[in-house]
Amino acid sequence: MPTCSRDAREWRSSQRHKRTKTQTMGQTQQTENTEEIDVKALQDMYKKFVTECPSGLLFLHEFKRFFGVDPTGEASDYAENMFRAFDTNGDNTIDFLEFVAALNLVFRGDMEHKLRWSFKVYDKDNNGFVDKEELRSIIHSIYRVKKGTKADTNECHFTVDDAVDRILQAVDSDGDGRITMEEFIRGAQQDPWVLNMLKLDINPALWVLEQRRKSAHF
Repeated sequence: MPTCSRDAREWRSSQRHKRTKTQTMGQTQQTENTEEIDVKALQDMYKKFVTECPSGLLFLHEFKRFFGVDPTGEASDYAENMFRAFDTNGDNTIDFLEFVAALNLVFRGDMEHKLRWSFKVYDKDNNGFVDKEELRSIIHSIYRVKKGTKADTNECHFTVDDAVDRILQAVDSDGDGRITMEEFIRGAQQDPWVLNMLKLDINPALWVLEQRRKSAHF
């Protein structure tokens, strides 16, 4: 009897192991498929950069053209914010290394690194803080993109000012009217809605892919 009981326990344990292994393999396969798509997209954009930018530099108007952005369209402001975040040395151009580093981060970075990158997008004057006007500017550009693409959003009942006030209330822990990077990351990690907004909400990776598909240069 003890042997049978032990055998039964071992059998149940082996079945749980098989199920766990199967689930893990399925999750791994899904992750690998996603990564393969990302790698292919990245490789394509690297090749396009080399062929479309023989000088090795992208200026803002070329960046918009590269991603098929109408200079006067809804996505124009958002593209300018993306350009500024790509341009890590602040020389108003994007070289190949900046391009590669930014795309790898947008597509494949972990959440904290993506939030740190997003903070740079919000911090338009690069002073290490995001104030209310900077926050409002980015949220407004996100709303414009969503309106232009008719993207469905759970935040549609919030005005820009409502969204800004809610974010500040949740994130600005010391109440000084501006957000540090530490407050930015901590607030995003504590509130799912805030996280959705502060990581640029419309998903930079999807935006890059979608704009690239629309581009006449794709």
